[in-house]
Amino acid sequence: MRKYFFLIAAIVLLLDRITKWAVAGNIALHDSVAVVPGFFRLTHVQNTGAAFGLFAESSAQWKAGALVLFSVLALVVVCALLWKNGHSLSTTTIGLSLILGGAMGNLWDRLFAGHVVDFLDFYVGSYHWPAFNVADSAIVVGALLLVSEILFAKPSSETVKSSS
Repeated sequence: MRKYFFLIAAIVLLLDRITKWAVAGNIALHDSVAVVPGFFRLTHVQNTGAAFGLFAESSAQWKAGALVLFSVLALVVVCALLWKNGHSLSTTTIGLSLILGGAMGNLWDRLFAGHVVDFLDFYVGSYHWPAFNVADSAIVVGALLLVSEILFAKPSSETVKSSS
């Protein structure tokens, strides 16, 4: 069963690499291509910070190292959780697989380019969501799956019996 989880992560990584390569090769830095006018465009930006541009403006010398270290630690934790829970297909393991693939995609950028390529740019009027990428999307969807598992998990029969 574990091979499927690592396959999901590999697919996320591959999609992330392909889309970032296509954007970097076809859209000049800071240029945009309107997809749905007034709502969505592809905009080539380079993010030296964390998700959604957090800490991007920081000039701290330790920022890049801290982001790489955090990513590596997250990968280790997610891999350990996948290995431990890898006996069945569940919302938890799919969520962890998506997080693993996304974390690998952004770590790849940080290690080999010093920044992450972001390009999915949503906005409505003057409200503008920070640009993001496929890896960020996979991480958010994976995290939402984990939260939904926690919030909506049905108690096992053993838990119900022990609490009566």
